[in-house]
Amino acid sequence: MFKLFIRRPILSAVISVIIVCLGALALVSLPITQFPDIVPPSVTVTTRYTGASADVMAKTVATPLERAINGVPGMTYMTTVCTNDGMSLTTVYFKVGTDPDVAAGNVQNRVTTVLDELPEEVIRAGVVTEKEVNSMLMYLNVYSTDTTHTEKFVYNFADINVLRELKRIDGVGLVEIMGSRDYAMRVWLNPSRMAAYNMVPQDVTEAIRRQNIEAAPGKTGISSDKLPQQLQYVLQYTGKFSTPEEYGEIVLKALPDGSLLRLKDVATIEFDSEDYNMVSMTDGRPSASIMIKQRPGSNAREVIENIKQRMEEIKESSFAPGMDYNIAYDVSRFLDASIWSVLKTLIEAFLLVFVVVYIFLQDLRSTLIPAIAVPVSLVGTFFFMQMLGFSINMLTLFALVLAIGIVVDNAIVVVEAVHVKMHEKKLSPYQASVAAIKEIGGAIIAITLVMSAVFVPVGFMEGTVGIFYRQFSLTLAVAIVISGVNALTLSPALCALLLRPAGQGRKKATWLRKFFIWFNRRYDRFERNYQLGLHKYLGRKFFTYATLLLFLLATYGINLLLPSGFIPNEDQGMIYVNVDAPPGATVERSEKVLNQIQAALLPFDEIESISTLAGYSLMTETEGASYGMGMINLKPWSEREQTVDELMQVYKERTSHIKDADIQFFLPPSVPGFGNASGFELRLQDKTAGDFHDFAEVAKTLVEKLNADPRLQGVTSGFNPNFPQYLLKVDLAKAAKLGVDLDKAMETLQAYIGSFYSSNFIRFGQMYKVMIQASPEYRMNPEDLYRLYAKNNDGNVVPYSNFMTMDRVFGPSQITRYNMFTSALITGEGEGGVSSGEVIKAVEEISKEVLPRGYDVEWSGVTREEKDSGGQTVLIFGICLLFVYLLLAAQYESLLLPFPVILSLPAGIFGSYFFLQVAGLENNIYAQVALVMLIGLLGKNAILIIEMANQYRQSGMNVLDAAIKGAVSRLRPILMTSFAFICGLIPLLAATGAGALGNRSIGTAAAGGMFIGTFVGIFLVPGLYILFETLSARLGSNKKHYEDEEIQNV
Repeated sequence: MFKLFIRRPILSAVISVIIVCLGALALVSLPITQFPDIVPPSVTVTTRYTGASADVMAKTVATPLERAINGVPGMTYMTTVCTNDGMSLTTVYFKVGTDPDVAAGNVQNRVTTVLDELPEEVIRAGVVTEKEVNSMLMYLNVYSTDTTHTEKFVYNFADINVLRELKRIDGVGLVEIMGSRDYAMRVWLNPSRMAAYNMVPQDVTEAIRRQNIEAAPGKTGISSDKLPQQLQYVLQYTGKFSTPEEYGEIVLKALPDGSLLRLKDVATIEFDSEDYNMVSMTDGRPSASIMIKQRPGSNAREVIENIKQRMEEIKESSFAPGMDYNIAYDVSRFLDASIWSVLKTLIEAFLLVFVVVYIFLQDLRSTLIPAIAVPVSLVGTFFFMQMLGFSINMLTLFALVLAIGIVVDNAIVVVEAVHVKMHEKKLSPYQASVAAIKEIGGAIIAITLVMSAVFVPVGFMEGTVGIFYRQFSLTLAVAIVISGVNALTLSPALCALLLRPAGQGRKKATWLRKFFIWFNRRYDRFERNYQLGLHKYLGRKFFTYATLLLFLLATYGINLLLPSGFIPNEDQGMIYVNVDAPPGATVERSEKVLNQIQAALLPFDEIESISTLAGYSLMTETEGASYGMGMINLKPWSEREQTVDELMQVYKERTSHIKDADIQFFLPPSVPGFGNASGFELRLQDKTAGDFHDFAEVAKTLVEKLNADPRLQGVTSGFNPNFPQYLLKVDLAKAAKLGVDLDKAMETLQAYIGSFYSSNFIRFGQMYKVMIQASPEYRMNPEDLYRLYAKNNDGNVVPYSNFMTMDRVFGPSQITRYNMFTSALITGEGEGGVSSGEVIKAVEEISKEVLPRGYDVEWSGVTREEKDSGGQTVLIFGICLLFVYLLLAAQYESLLLPFPVILSLPAGIFGSYFFLQVAGLENNIYAQVALVMLIGLLGKNAILIIEMANQYRQSGMNVLDAAIKGAVSRLRPILMTSFAFICGLIPLLAATGAGALGNRSIGTAAAGGMFIGTFVGIFLVPGLYILFETLSARLGSNKKHYEDEEIQNV
């Protein structure tokens, strides 16, 4: 059958050209992302209750919502954060692979069932359910160099001119401005004037709602078939008010003297900010930080290009003088740098492989054949990647780099076999190709099947790790299958066409010829020594047993020593800053600390820009006056010498003089969307429903114990119940005597102190709120409450001091809940050199010791995924080996012969672990991916030896001679493919810059395993072959005996 392809070279070429064309078409439309979609989908439910404290939010809003949402299909866990700014944010996490739209729909349906249990104010402000878009694309800062532009001008300018445009760009999942400085009509009430006219905020709200209306009066002149009319007119009403002057004219009531009391008589009205919770700065100037996230399935690079282009257009057409923008963070920088480094590796690997093949084959025409095989397989793979729904990401690119070494193998095996036939039997290239493919066609099919079989079962794994392995392994499997097709069609056809008969052709240029003569002498000497060594080694079975046992024990031993990890923390060109000011601090204080940080760090050369946001916590993604966050954007990798870890140390020292807050520097999460920071995430749960202060003590003890452990650093808990608060106490008897209704009195207080949303209007094409609140000077201190008035049932005003007192207490600024229990979010990192696997172990040991009954810890974020995936690695290897075994058993029609292949693998695994340990790397997900691939590669070397030995054995040789001859005859292609593969990895081993840790992990594990695996394997495999072939022969003789009996019986 294979002869057909050699006879018809154009058919062979057309097959390859079609594969390449399909791949090239797919390449254009494949999305490019940093990682596959491995982040579990999540849905957020956000509510606002103006003036409410964290405790009130937890009781009145979070509890009913959580009760309803709990157990929604596909949910893994949920967290809620309630803050003193009257906001609650519930995030529900789902299994990887759940459809986010379906999940959001299910959560929305459950939320609807409890809406009537929530406070009316919360329902009016709106309960927002939306699917969380996890993959961060970029941060844009719109800022102004003109000092007359305030922060709220910049914010609303960006809101009106920039946001609308960006939302329409294809592939953008979410655009929002960090920090809310929306305009609103602020009605600043004067409580003493209100009291003089016997009025409370509810009266003002009622007047505004009665007079600030849109109306639809209709048309005049419509005859309705009664009286025919000539003209009809549309009646218009002026509609809602939109300027402070119009609101000032609203009539509150008629006074006894016939004059009218208007809103402007009891309040100051201005068009100002709705919130004063956050302050955003870029390099010390007021700015609007716009966060843009990517929609799943879109091409990150393309979307970013479109955003940049659109921003340039907006800047040209609508930016006010003095306005400008910069890009604070842009995923495509890390993505491009990582992908570029991998592409560079691809080219380098290709060239290195080419050189190795040339040295061994010593003929340019022969070298061209494997060189043509590589692009066909790699480009063809893109077509199947698109069919499988993959993207071009770090993992699929790694798969292609590693595929070079493997893909060349099949072609090398063919070319080498044809060469041997031409030189030994003096056949023509055509006859040699036919003879060679007949001899090794079976081996190539076996190799292709085994190598694919290793990778296919991995594709059925669950969870995040499953997706990681799936994209990597299926991409590799596809490349290998295409290369197998290639090796059976195009390669032999090219051999028949291109190669020259032995002894023909011009002699090489002298120096090359000298080099080749020297190389061949050395190689022949090596081969002779190898044959002698193999004789001695195979002469004593003890050696085989000893080698096998040694490597099994060594692999087990080093596995215990080697630190384990998950996804390494890469240098992404970005450092986060988190600021915790003392409890009760105002936004102004947090802003001052952030300004000091900017002043201290901006002089550094490697910093491109610093964006800060006071009043926002990065850890919990919620607002709070005493929090602040910053993003330090570094220059590209090539323009700075220091690593991010070194820089963080420098920055810590430079900001150590700032004493008014706790300042932390940390890296972004290794996978965007998994938590908000690198390191581990732990939830301490209080299942006793106890007091906040008791819980804080437990959390504090745990954090102290964790920090005392030498393996951990920077452990902090976000839970602090010591924020100064006042508890209002009402004397119910006095209130009843005075005729005061408690709910109305509290509503009045909410409007004066907390602010109240009373109406809305449209201006500049946007909808804005009308907010009423006491003017700031009337609510500076807690004692000011006593000067406010409530209205009783007789319509008279009563001072609060007549029926209410205040006690000073302490409480939390925000309450975090995890799976419906009060919880504390504890974050931290391992000390330098301590792997994430050891960190998990350390934290679990200490928690077990320290925590009293009723308290429990659970992992969240990326740590949870690592914990869940821990047991899967062993399973994957088990499945891979099982598949290899079954395929080989089918191929050799023997249950014993596959064992030499499988038992030769521990040496390779030992090599990987050993080199990782020496290089100071950890056994992370990249290293494990390389190990899966090694099973296939080392298995392939073993198959080549056994296939040849089997052929010699069937031709009548004894076991020992067959094993030696099989091993020696395949030594050249084995060494050639192994060296080619190892050389292809050299660029990965020496990687620096973006994504270097991943490159080095995968390169070291693959090269180390291949190196030791190959050199041990060329001795161990023949030894194992002899053991199992002898055993098989014994069993076979019994079988033959039975068969002979059966024949006689017939």
